[in-house]
Amino acid sequence: MSSPRAPEDEQGGGDRGDPPGDLRSVLVTSVLNLEPLDEDLFRGRHYWVPISKRLFGGQIVGQALVAAAKSVSEDFHVHSLHCYFVRAGDPKVPVLYQVERTRTGASFSVRSVKAVQHGKPIFIFQASFQHTQPSPVQHQFSMPAVPPPEELLDYELFIDQCLRDSNLQEKYSVLLNRIAARDVPIEIKPVNPCTLSQLQRMEPKQMFWVRARGYIGEGDIKMHCCVAAYISDYAFLGTALLPHLCQYKVHFMVSLDHSMWFHAPFRADHWMLYECESPWAGGSRGLVHGRLWRRDGILAVSCAQEGVIRVKPQVSQSKL
Repeated sequence: MSSPRAPEDEQGGGDRGDPPGDLRSVLVTSVLNLEPLDEDLFRGRHYWVPISKRLFGGQIVGQALVAAAKSVSEDFHVHSLHCYFVRAGDPKVPVLYQVERTRTGASFSVRSVKAVQHGKPIFIFQASFQHTQPSPVQHQFSMPAVPPPEELLDYELFIDQCLRDSNLQEKYSVLLNRIAARDVPIEIKPVNPCTLSQLQRMEPKQMFWVRARGYIGEGDIKMHCCVAAYISDYAFLGTALLPHLCQYKVHFMVSLDHSMWFHAPFRADHWMLYECESPWAGGSRGLVHGRLWRRDGILAVSCAQEGVIRVKPQVSQSKL
């Protein structure tokens, strides 16, 4: 289908090319691919499970958006979604997605999706789709000035560099080895990776360049939005923990709700800057805000999430 997209020159050079033989992103072929069972009923399977042994929230959000998008016409595109995680997902069984066509209008259409496992909802989701309309009322924040991704280390190389640091404490070495073992279908380049000495004074803010592994192509803007939904949940809630890493270790951390607003066309297989910050934490919860920027400075997506954060004090290991 044809759909509005960001022209190649607006995406800022330096991104991967689009040769026809390029490897198709696993996010399209597997992670977000749904099996249709009946009208407005789909089954999704799992690709990557976090250390927590629960389902990755980004995959559930992305799959739910795929299911909802299949029920609207080609000229309607998602502009917002809001969802709640109500039960822990079981990574051993598939997820059923039940779509309800809540409203179909001339300009806006609303879809509700319930994700079910073992006969109970684990996730509830609503998305609103809009027929593309011009508007003279336009403004946005300015994109932060940061080094381009070509000048930064891949996340895997950064972790490897940290693990070679002889001054790295054992508790961080274990954590970094766990992170390095994750096989995620996205590429990440931190903008300001912290050193061990910086952990004492970190702010609840982080930025990194991110894109899908493999080729998605110009194609359907709906799929790029679904991939962005997957990407948006990765390392997002952890932003609220950054000022507290030296004092506490995570006992339990899980998303409660997640919202996204889509502003401009983009390609999720091109580098985008993910700007994350946590304005508040308390009551065993943390709130985070995020912005996904295209390389040309266009604000593509805004995100917000709140989650449960329960911690335990760090225990120093005595050498005596």
